[in-house]
Amino acid sequence: MNTPKLDLQDRVALITGAGNGIGRETARQMAERGAIVGVNDLKPEFVEAVVDEIRAAGGRAFGVVQNIASREGIQSAVAHARAEGGRLDILVNNAAWVRYQAVPEIQPETLERMLDVGFKAVVWGTQAAAAAMDPQRGGAIVNVASTAALRSTPNSLVYSGIKAAILGLTRAAAAELGARGIRVNAVCPSAVPTEGTQRNRNSERDAFRVARTPLGRLGTVEDIARGICFLASDEAGFITAQTLAVDGGVTFTNI
Repeated sequence: MNTPKLDLQDRVALITGAGNGIGRETARQMAERGAIVGVNDLKPEFVEAVVDEIRAAGGRAFGVVQNIASREGIQSAVAHARAEGGRLDILVNNAAWVRYQAVPEIQPETLERMLDVGFKAVVWGTQAAAAAMDPQRGGAIVNVASTAALRSTPNSLVYSGIKAAILGLTRAAAAELGARGIRVNAVCPSAVPTEGTQRNRNSERDAFRVARTPLGRLGTVEDIARGICFLASDEAGFITAQTLAVDGGVTFTNI
């Protein structure tokens, strides 16, 4: 494989929720850039498919089948990645479980599951990764948030709240872990077509989103993965505590 820009040669990365969508594409792109990629997902068949795809293209990857919706689960995933790769350089907190509900319809079980996967796993993953990363080499943590953390729509109270909390967590972790050479940043994708977002999309809604986006199209998983790879690479070596909106300009414009 040819090594493209944003070299991640021999870095060991763990990507949560990498069985499809943004996580899967991030795993592919990191492997193309030379990383040794730990592909995490709850479903073994998803993990196997991504690992096989990366290896078939000449990359290096290993599977981490694990439910990361608990402290023990994400700790186990991080330990697995460190043992498999011999070290840990990059953690991408990408996994999420999402339901959009109006305020009167929010149920305790929905709230708890979204918090477990979307927020608590990021807290415990950051804790575990910081302990696993070599203090001499440091490392990079990239949290996948959302433009819903910056501007919101109806029926997204829990989702928007969790993603906004991720931005605060990112800044706080960057402040604390910077002395150890660990950079912590966040990516905020706009609406991106993936398997997981299909239920909330239709042609009329997509057309509306395109019309409001200065660059005149929806984002892709490739767009988001490139932003994640950049923040994980040495090209972003003096960037930490930042939020990168990969959204075609829609968040901070009004057209």
